[in-house]
Amino acid sequence: MHAGLAPSAWVGRWAHLAPAGGSVLDVACGSGRHVRFFAERGCRVTGVDRDARALAPLAGMAETVVADIENGPWPFAGRHFDAVIVTHYLWRPLLPAIVDAVGPEGVLIYETFALGNESVGRPYNPDFLLRPGELLQAADGLRVLAYEDGFLADPDRFVQRIAAVRQGARSHGPRRYPL
Repeated sequence: MHAGLAPSAWVGRWAHLAPAGGSVLDVACGSGRHVRFFAERGCRVTGVDRDARALAPLAGMAETVVADIENGPWPFAGRHFDAVIVTHYLWRPLLPAIVDAVGPEGVLIYETFALGNESVGRPYNPDFLLRPGELLQAADGLRVLAYEDGFLADPDRFVQRIAAVRQGARSHGPRRYPL
């Protein structure tokens, strides 16, 4: 896979929690590096972005939804996915809808910039930087498998990231989530 299209290391680490053939929602997917990654893994992928030109090349491999999710309605009300992926995107009013889109036994894999990033580059507007513990609060009700809040180098950035699952009622004991 082309380096510019490679999935984030965080998404790659937790992708095994999305079942083959499962449904995946990539929020604010841009040019679709995670859409492609999950489609190649045999998942049924939906990518949403406001940029129709960025979505056009993805039409053959995924359901594509052109929507301004910051100013218009959430296009997935009532829909649930086996995995919801978000990277490099934050619009706080959507956090509850994003978490709600995680279906029973589904996974949320989320990674974006955190406070402190303004000291090393963009984004530097605090409206687009997670506050300490904010992803943990947003994922309340999900089982958190992994959470990180700190600094990463090359390129320098401050991030928060989480992998969390919605546990469903199971009659055969607790599900094992391999780390």
